[in-house]
Amino acid sequence: MATYCLTVARLQLALGHGARRLHVSAAFSAKAKVSMSRFEPSSYVNYETMQSKIDVVRKRLNRPLTLSEKIVYGHLDDPHNQEIDRGRTYLRLRPDRVAMQDATAQMAMLQFISSGLPRVAVPSTIHCDHLIEAQTGGVKDLARAKEVNEEVYNFLSSAGAKYGVGFWKPGSGIIHQIILENYAYPGVMLIGTDSHTPNGGGLGAICIGVGGADAVDVMAGIPWELKCPKVIGVKLTGTLSGWTSPKDVILKVAGILTVKGGTGAIVEYHGPGVDSISCTGMATICNMGAEIGATTSVFPYNHRMKTYLEKTGRGQIAALADEYSDLLVPDNGCEYDQVIELNLDTLKPHINGPFTPDLAHPMSEIGAVAKKSGWPLEVKVGLIGSCTNSSYEDMGRAASLAKQALDRGMKCKAQFTVTPGSEQIRATIERDGYSKILSDVGGVVLANACGPCIGQWDRQDVKKGEKNTIVTSFNRNFTARNDANPATHAFVTSPEIVTALAIAGTLNFNPETDYLTAPNGEKFKLEPPTGDELPSKDFDPGQDTYQHPPADGSGVSVDVSPQSNRLQLLSPFDKWSGEDLEELQVLIKVKGKCTTDHISAAGPWLKFRGHLDNISNNMLIGAVNIENDGINKIKNQLTGEFGGVPDVARHYKAKGLSWVVVGDDNYGEGSSREHAALEPRHLGGRVILVKSFARIHETNLKKQGMLPLTFNNPSDYDKICPDDKISIRGLKTFSPGKPLTAVVKHRDGSEETMQLNHTFNETQIQWFQAGSALNRMKELQQ
Repeated sequence: MATYCLTVARLQLALGHGARRLHVSAAFSAKAKVSMSRFEPSSYVNYETMQSKIDVVRKRLNRPLTLSEKIVYGHLDDPHNQEIDRGRTYLRLRPDRVAMQDATAQMAMLQFISSGLPRVAVPSTIHCDHLIEAQTGGVKDLARAKEVNEEVYNFLSSAGAKYGVGFWKPGSGIIHQIILENYAYPGVMLIGTDSHTPNGGGLGAICIGVGGADAVDVMAGIPWELKCPKVIGVKLTGTLSGWTSPKDVILKVAGILTVKGGTGAIVEYHGPGVDSISCTGMATICNMGAEIGATTSVFPYNHRMKTYLEKTGRGQIAALADEYSDLLVPDNGCEYDQVIELNLDTLKPHINGPFTPDLAHPMSEIGAVAKKSGWPLEVKVGLIGSCTNSSYEDMGRAASLAKQALDRGMKCKAQFTVTPGSEQIRATIERDGYSKILSDVGGVVLANACGPCIGQWDRQDVKKGEKNTIVTSFNRNFTARNDANPATHAFVTSPEIVTALAIAGTLNFNPETDYLTAPNGEKFKLEPPTGDELPSKDFDPGQDTYQHPPADGSGVSVDVSPQSNRLQLLSPFDKWSGEDLEELQVLIKVKGKCTTDHISAAGPWLKFRGHLDNISNNMLIGAVNIENDGINKIKNQLTGEFGGVPDVARHYKAKGLSWVVVGDDNYGEGSSREHAALEPRHLGGRVILVKSFARIHETNLKKQGMLPLTFNNPSDYDKICPDDKISIRGLKTFSPGKPLTAVVKHRDGSEETMQLNHTFNETQIQWFQAGSALNRMKELQQ
């Protein structure tokens, strides 16, 4: 032992104490190699490489680094030469892994197949969670989904086996909960084909939502591009207690920053208040950061994360993270681009909505605001669960309230549904009695899946167009998102508040101050919710729902029937002609908010996510036409007749007329679904011209060879008429930072010129010229 200590001392003298940069234990033992997950024993956590890259960047920048910068810059492809300027330059990164949910994995895997590559270059997984419709309850709904979606599940399973991708079967749980339980860890960089991938930030990871084409880049071993993010610091002081939950932190932040306030930035939480939040609570906060447009969100490594890692069978990663803890927290003196301070001691429970997740109200005010605004006070349905709030702690705190009601002979006045986040959570809350309590109070336990949160809900209690209120612990509440009813007023809040409101049956109820009346006439207040952060008996894993890919999948067959209406092999998009785009017809001038739900609806349309031509029949059917305030009703400028948006687009394409969509601010906010970019390209669109874009959608459009452009003067939006034709000039000298020009031709023959801005870099311009990023990849392979 003395010899070992002497050798270590000499190593430290040679290397410097501050540079534990040769991992000392690695010099003596192979045990220093720790697997990234139990499913990939030969892929290792590599803090040494991350450390060496951070050292290079720190020396170059000569300043303290935020945690976000450490993890992001620690994954640079070329840390020596990469230009780094927050908010301006594009970074070339090497993420550690990829995750895809089944609705987006279909198109991602179809694109990967088109690439001609034999196997993925990084650990990757597919998660079956989006295609299970909530109808009657978990068991029956899952069985029906397996039958209805058999073709798609078989495709994803066989594609995963052939190309080396792990496959989580239907019923395994929601992608983000599975990632948190198995794949996220402090310092990892993961990209996922779902906008709520940032959930993994609750374990100190940089997890970023992307479109399928981005996932293909990483799976192909190509450096992935991301505009160097700014960093917004949220300093937390005080302690969470009582009715206030982690969800209230992000509900409050959403109210401050709005749905676009985080665009182009990573939100980094720090300060003494962090330690009062559980690991899964931190994940909740990061998850809903997608609703402020943030690139992702992250928390610094602490004892809460360590405990969670240990409880989920990853004690070795926790031990290694302890050794490299200086990598996993921000440097003292680091600077943020913006700082928000929240005192958790004074933070009160919040509820946000309706129709947008940034309309924040303290619970103490929502009743009065609803009355004044004419929102229905009666709560028709309370829904808890989703990827945002389905942890063991969430379910325990909700059950503690349900039990108080049951003890007084009460049940929920509203309908009540419960969505476990994973098979592990389902099995554990069933074992520990939470499921029975929630069922006894009136709850229906749904499948381990997304369900109503993404519109997979066969709702029968109200008719379409009937004004009503629902409250959920979900993350998003856009018009018609949950049940396809535009008159449903959806509010997002914590599972605890949802449970309390479901019991009370009205929005006009503040559980901190108001009383309930038991059947015997007794008036009582609900005690603040309580619940264990993690189960005392360890987790029950439930059924094994994971399919390992074989070591060699070359003999596996992946078949797509030409007659299928669910799956369709992709054909390459056409290359740029080399000329300016002349006289593009305005297809629709969109009025107001236009999310990816408006552009490519989910719900019943999810079944066509693997068939580009069929899914294109939902293109922009939810967008409001400024010409008539109608939905899916636009004028065909060739015939003079009105029709649906996809129908008119198809007619223009058949006649050789390319078209442009004109939109408002934050166009494409919401989901990462790349179908919202693929569909316009497939139906003959060339340009999306708006006041501003949401990050993921803008990138998705570029990947598919579209031109996402913004008005230099936002008021120019008002000058464009729905029957105008627009020419895009300057494409022959298209270059980074150089504006393009629009010549707008009105029906009376008059013209006006507008300057248009773009964010294309050299690589992205090559995507446009090749027709798509996938086309460009193939060019480079030749």
